[in-house]
Amino acid sequence: MTSKPAAKPARPWFSAGPTAKRPGWELANLPTNLMGRGIRAPEVVERFAHGLRLTREVLSPPDDYVMLYTPGSDTGAVEAALWCMLGERPVQVVAYENFGLTWLADVKDHLGLDPEALTAPWGDLPDLARVDPEKDVVFPWNGTTSGVRVPNGDWIADDREGLTICDATSAAFAMDLPWDKLDVTTFSFQKALGGEAGIGLMVLSPRAVARLDAYRPDRAVPKVLRIVDKKGFDRTLADGVAMNTFSVLTIEDWIDALDWANAVGGLPALIARTNANYAALAGWVQRTDWIDFLPEREEIRSTTSVCLKFVDPRIAAMDEAGQKAFVKRFKALLEGEGAVYDMEPHRYAPPGLRLWCGCTIETADVVAATPWLEWAFQTAVGELAG
Repeated sequence: MTSKPAAKPARPWFSAGPTAKRPGWELANLPTNLMGRGIRAPEVVERFAHGLRLTREVLSPPDDYVMLYTPGSDTGAVEAALWCMLGERPVQVVAYENFGLTWLADVKDHLGLDPEALTAPWGDLPDLARVDPEKDVVFPWNGTTSGVRVPNGDWIADDREGLTICDATSAAFAMDLPWDKLDVTTFSFQKALGGEAGIGLMVLSPRAVARLDAYRPDRAVPKVLRIVDKKGFDRTLADGVAMNTFSVLTIEDWIDALDWANAVGGLPALIARTNANYAALAGWVQRTDWIDFLPEREEIRSTTSVCLKFVDPRIAAMDEAGQKAFVKRFKALLEGEGAVYDMEPHRYAPPGLRLWCGCTIETADVVAATPWLEWAFQTAVGELAG
């Protein structure tokens, strides 16, 4: 049996959401002077607006793009876009993992539209050349549950007539996003910068704002998804006004994460940290014969939500229930030692491993985690044989 490694990751948190807090984070450092104040108080609105300004500073979208908060994390942000914008023209949905499939089902079953589905098996992308520039298209930039990302935005036409609605929740702050190709971009606090859950953020191009101003879907839109008023896009939202009662502490935590992002060098540094973490894990995968990437093509592999599959014949030969039981034991071994937390895949994904490698992770912790993954595998396999 493989002996236990001598050292553990200093910060053993590898969950794909909520992700690890930034290095050095402490709850006591968050301001609390606005706790208990009304959500419409000028000081509170200004704090929310400050969060939007910092987000813009880090991400650097074009000056004429607007930002707003939504309830319900990234899910709420995507749903607000779907409910308020779709229906003017035909729709395509790129669905290659759990959340793309969720948006596809929502567009079809709840909005009552007839979307064209562009699908692919887990670990792969559909043929993006099939995307029609005359249609609206909904797609994840990074498939958090499959470890697959679109390699670039070259497949999006510059002269498109439809809107691009991009779920970028595991890509924002970790990958270069071509803003000129994106009309609606959504993400949540609890992904790439390790914020708290519950609030989403939406970035709208002028084309998206024009759609909101001119188009009224023939359906009722729930209040928590309603980003329009009687005149069109509700422009007060871009000034930090909340759609409903948001957590002030969550916003302070978000501001803390953005201040850290700026302090370490902004978006280029965040991407570089992510890439270094991914490279450390990828190097271990390449040296290890019992594990491999779920996506076979290197150019589409996520650098944040890295999804792996067992290729050892003893595990690969198991049925799905057996493999899931193996992952459960694998997880229990690691967490029992306090070595690696939350490395299991999404509940709807194929059995395997998933480790978050975003910018709030330290590369040294990725390196320290890999001997523990080896120990857990050898121990769990030994138990099967015994």
